Amino acid sequence: MAKKQTAKIIMVSNRGAYNLQATESGIRPVPAISGLVSAVEPLLKEKGGVWIAWGGREAPRKNATGLRLPVPQDDPLYSFQEVPLTAEEIELYYNGFSNGALWPLCHYFLEKCSYKAAEWETYVKVNNKFAEAALLETTEGDVVWVNDYHLALVPSIIRNRQPKAKQFFFWHIPFPHHDLLSTLPWASHILRGLLGTDVLGFHLQSYADNFLNAVASLLDAEVDFEHNTVYWQQRCIYVGAWPMGIDYHNFRRRAMDPATVSRAMALRSQFNVERLALSVERLDYTKGIVEKLLAWERFLDKSPKWRGRTSLIQIAVPSRTAVPAYRLLKEEVEAVVQRINHRFGQGSYRPVHFFWQGIPRQELVSYYLAADVMLVTPLRDGLNLVAKEYVASRRDGSGVLVLSRFAGAAQELKGAVLVNPYDLDGMAALFTRALNMDREEQEKRMRLMQERVRRYDIRWWLGCFYQAMMAAEREISHVSESTGS
Repeated sequence: MAKKQTAKIIMVSNRGAYNLQATESGIRPVPAISGLVSAVEPLLKEKGGVWIAWGGREAPRKNATGLRLPVPQDDPLYSFQEVPLTAEEIELYYNGFSNGALWPLCHYFLEKCSYKAAEWETYVKVNNKFAEAALLETTEGDVVWVNDYHLALVPSIIRNRQPKAKQFFFWHIPFPHHDLLSTLPWASHILRGLLGTDVLGFHLQSYADNFLNAVASLLDAEVDFEHNTVYWQQRCIYVGAWPMGIDYHNFRRRAMDPATVSRAMALRSQFNVERLALSVERLDYTKGIVEKLLAWERFLDKSPKWRGRTSLIQIAVPSRTAVPAYRLLKEEVEAVVQRINHRFGQGSYRPVHFFWQGIPRQELVSYYLAADVMLVTPLRDGLNLVAKEYVASRRDGSGVLVLSRFAGAAQELKGAVLVNPYDLDGMAALFTRALNMDREEQEKRMRLMQERVRRYDIRWWLGCFYQAMMAAEREISHVSESTGS
């Protein structure tokens, strides 16, 4: 029992809770904002341990040693260990294989996939770097928690070096059908890498099923589909499914803050329309921003009575700006926004307000409060926490969530108005329905979603992690009962 109490978490991810920035006084850790950070950093602060991640900067030299910093700086509770990456590694591993091959593949954009041997070789090299950093930190009883598609090979590398290490891996994006996965020349290596873990988690059962079918088809592994287990190299791996939650009560507190409410009222006054629609996402082709804007244009074209009465606030957070395709996407989005505003704008009225920037969380809650309608319409998304954040922030029970049926969150948020982002006419019609929805229906739908988001919050998600790891220690065949997946 004593060992369990002193065990620490070895968190491993491409990006962590801090980005490292050079200042006149030296390297400074700057807090990062992401769903992963908000989900797992409280666990590290409570249990102690180390977060191993790339610090977001180029290594000053090829064999540079990563910085180790106690964080948070004002009250250190765990350590941040940097995995230094060179400019070449960033280009080939991150911009190349991770985001030029795996990202589009897992989101079903096969036409955007680029499979290059040099990028794969660098991906292998960088995964070994991360695994080595984790191995240096791991002692008996510790748990190594690896995250996401950037580091799919890390579990098997650790397993080969330290066979008794306890490992958990969470895959945060969709996992594709095995027919699609098989187009990747190194698909079997990715699958073998993931099978180094003890417990493999996904947001949805459909993603878990895709993985189970993939290892059965491409590796000829023995799979128990009823109990979500894989028997591989004399080991039993449990494949679970539980969608990540948010800190529901934290968002409620922020939404009740008088300063947040005041800022929301100021935003309503600033945009000066009867109904505000809001979209917040990274500027990425999977998010369906162009399709949504085209549907908004079609909505305004077919519903002239809403011109001058409603505006869409489109917040696009800069993403992968070093990749040419993302710069072209920004240009395309700006061109569509300009056309819509030229067609339907009049005087001070603009039907679309476009912001290419990140928004601090407290400010974001003010936007959630100000928006009558939230448009979350990705072409495909592993889950989508923004949808849950909007639901949690609606303090008076009003508001309408318009949600793509291809977002993982659509399986949970039954009160949302579901749309097909590929059907522009259908989306335009549902925008009209959302803006016209009466208060009684809004509150009925919102109550249903708020209860779901409140009950299955981040604490529930972390509880699933704990139960899965404990079950893996006892007897892997009982994990399915412990996690409630």
